[in-house]
Amino acid sequence: MINKIKKKIPVCAILGVNIAAVNMEWLMEFLVNNIKKLSGEYICVSNVHTTVTSYENSEYLNIQNGGLMALPDGGPLSSLGRKRGYSKMSRIAGPSLMNEIFAISEEKGYKHYFYGSTDETLKKIQVNLKRSYPEIQIVGMYSPPYRKISQSEDEIVVSQINDVKPDFVWVGLGAPKQEIWMNLHQGLIKGLMIGVGAGFDYYAGNIKRAPKWMQNFNLEWAYRLLQDPKRLFKRYLITNFKFIWLILINKKFK
Repeated sequence: MINKIKKKIPVCAILGVNIAAVNMEWLMEFLVNNIKKLSGEYICVSNVHTTVTSYENSEYLNIQNGGLMALPDGGPLSSLGRKRGYSKMSRIAGPSLMNEIFAISEEKGYKHYFYGSTDETLKKIQVNLKRSYPEIQIVGMYSPPYRKISQSEDEIVVSQINDVKPDFVWVGLGAPKQEIWMNLHQGLIKGLMIGVGAGFDYYAGNIKRAPKWMQNFNLEWAYRLLQDPKRLFKRYLITNFKFIWLILINKKFK
């Protein structure tokens, strides 16, 4: 069943990663029509950093390609896809996807579980979402410890998640940790897992999203860099340069 569903998703291979050649309208229709069938699967929200990392790490590449789909969060990915003939492909940022799904959750009766970040951030998310969507169903939240959790601890958390039967399991551990976690729990979690990284911080109000004009010009990375230069400078400098080198100079078309 799930393989038939996956075959309906158009993809554009970029440095080996099968990036979904879709837009938000297509994705929302797809999710609404299939959400119950997608339980146990995961979606990666991919950008230049995760794509270059996948190119250099075959294990991580398999994780990116092993889920339901890898969405084009990075603007350069969707721009490149359009140049390769996928005219309707557009950027789908994690926070934007969250917003679209939250907006219809009261009507659809969707249940949400949040896995990741800190207790403080999770509490802020709950308060903010309840303020915007009073009837939204947040059925659980869990902030994992920074240490590696034992198998027995993990089994308890999985059981707790499955007991409340969420439709969406939002995973905010940051890349590559969140994708590794989702891959390890593929088929074990009852719900569709989506790795949204900084999406948790956006909805908690810890950081702000870039103005619309910066998002439209693929400059949201620069806005994030200004907010967290110490952590992001090296990542953006190295991976963005490698991406340009591989695509434009070495012409890695797949």
